[in-house]
Amino acid sequence: MKSLFKAILGCLLVVLTGAAIRITNANHIYVSNFENVLGTSLEIKVRAASQDDADHAEEAALKEIDRLASILSGYDSKSEFSTFLSSAGVAQKLSPELFEVLDLFNSWRLRTRGALDPSAEVISRVWKNAAHKQELPSTAELDQAVASIKKIHYQLDETTKTAVHLDNSPLMLNSFVKSYIIEKAAEAAIKTLHVSAVVVNIGGDIVVRGELTEPVQVVDPTASAENDAPLTKLMVKNMAVATSGNYRRGYQIGDKWYSHIVDPRSGKPADHIISVTVVAPSASDAGALATAFNVLRPEESLKLLKDLPNAEALLITRDGKRIESEGWKKLEIPVEKMVAAAPVLAGAESTWNTKYELAIQIEIAKIEEARVHAPFVAVWVEDENKNTVRNLAVWYSKPKWLRDLRSWHRGNGTTYAADAEKMSSIGSATRSAGKYILKWDGKDDSGALVKAGKYTVYIEAAREHGTHQLMSSEMNFEGSAKLINLTGNVEIAAASLDYRKKSRSEK
Repeated sequence: MKSLFKAILGCLLVVLTGAAIRITNANHIYVSNFENVLGTSLEIKVRAASQDDADHAEEAALKEIDRLASILSGYDSKSEFSTFLSSAGVAQKLSPELFEVLDLFNSWRLRTRGALDPSAEVISRVWKNAAHKQELPSTAELDQAVASIKKIHYQLDETTKTAVHLDNSPLMLNSFVKSYIIEKAAEAAIKTLHVSAVVVNIGGDIVVRGELTEPVQVVDPTASAENDAPLTKLMVKNMAVATSGNYRRGYQIGDKWYSHIVDPRSGKPADHIISVTVVAPSASDAGALATAFNVLRPEESLKLLKDLPNAEALLITRDGKRIESEGWKKLEIPVEKMVAAAPVLAGAESTWNTKYELAIQIEIAKIEEARVHAPFVAVWVEDENKNTVRNLAVWYSKPKWLRDLRSWHRGNGTTYAADAEKMSSIGSATRSAGKYILKWDGKDDSGALVKAGKYTVYIEAAREHGTHQLMSSEMNFEGSAKLINLTGNVEIAAASLDYRKKSRSEK
């Protein structure tokens, strides 16, 4: 009997020990990427005990994103928010989430003295129409829009959790609803079993939760390519990062670019600030402040920021000036610790013309039928002897499947360091889904300028449970500018190679 008891106890200890290891060894990071989520890209990083555990966390986050989008989206005519807008004058029982977001907008409208207002959509539509007609809005149009914004557009009843849309003015919750959704998605993910940390990045707005300090590269608003040097690099733990600016979305009227961020008080696009990054404990706070700080004067922004404990901000003005909150430097990785680029070595004879660059534009195909992972993508350059001279991008989430990029892997797989632990999140203003730009400055992977002449540019894509595609084109990087449009495929809808003079700011 004693021997039986010892055997049972021994088995139990093995099971318990194994369970303990499974729970506490949640130290591997699993990454997934998606396109066309809330109109932009999505990256989820999960530190978990296994791929299965990470998959459960990912599923929880995606379900929460879908659930909240069905409530808060202003683009879905069937969402609860759209239904609320279409029933003016009628008291409606709202979900807790919609009531909370509308209440937050009331609060932020007061705190920012009107710089943040859901009815700014009235002005946005005026400028969209102006861009369509290619003529500036009239003073009368803007005055009418501003007068409309000054009205009260909805009324909330805290007791009954009902709301009344008081008029037919269009409203949009874009200012921080994406950040609100990201927060809830991260909360849902980290509640799943055997998960110790989660990072959710939707279109450049990021939430970090759990036992992980995440490196975050903040995009330089004056740069256009994915592989341009970042403005700065942060280390973030249990915080949210929101970036807003005029460098990715706006209105082109004639030869001038106008920001999509408008000042509800004047009717004009905000143009004195080109980028704002806010780090705060609450994602909604970070998103609201990042938008409002594009509109407010810098001194107003810094004063408002002091009312939020542990919140910091970096503002970039139109003339390139950096304005930082008092504690911003504590978040940054000091410049001397950032990895410096290898020195540029002078070539022997005819080297790459440093006044030129190659811009590679890529558009990932949109698959409508179902949500699917973004494809793995590799972009690289080979010389006439088929030797790789420069790896421009390798986008992947699961290192074990890098072999699916078989053309790239054949020449680069043994030397490329595929380490998800070292992959930074990218903080930026919201991008359009699936559209990316890369640049080649004529340097090889060691930082030396290559010789002028013929090279082949490759774009390879492989999708999990999808297809494998390879595009390539030879280009002669001598002489004048040239543009090549590549034929698209089921994974890469369009691509182009533009050998061009650098803009004055890049020289």
